[in-house]
Amino acid sequence: MPPLVLDTNIVLDVFVFADDAAQPLREQLLAGRRWLATAAMRDELQRVLGYRQIVPRLAYYGLAAVDVLAAFDRHATEVEVAPKAPVLCKDPDDQKFIDLAVRERATLLSKDNAVLRLRKRLEALGVGAGPVLPTA
Repeated sequence: MPPLVLDTNIVLDVFVFADDAAQPLREQLLAGRRWLATAAMRDELQRVLGYRQIVPRLAYYGLAAVDVLAAFDRHATEVEVAPKAPVLCKDPDDQKFIDLAVRERATLLSKDNAVLRLRKRLEALGVGAGPVLPTA
């Protein structure tokens, strides 16, 4: 089973919004499925957790940013930043996820259209990409 790379919106779906579509992913992470991330990915999550549209959602679910970051730290394995992949994303904020997924031949979970448009090019490099876990 390939490791996972999760973009920030997927992390929010799993650990903040309790999105039904993210439930299988949450279960796999809780069971120990390998999730790879870099310090820059954690930094982005920390920044997003402070956004004015996210803070009330955290409160609604009885969470604080530290709770979500603790879940990130508990479930993600921090790795070194990957070199630039041969697939470039139009959104530079998403490039770090692509780079890591390509280096690790991981499954990249993202709902970002800029990433999803690159699916075929990523598949050619051994990377599965999509908004949810592929079914076996």
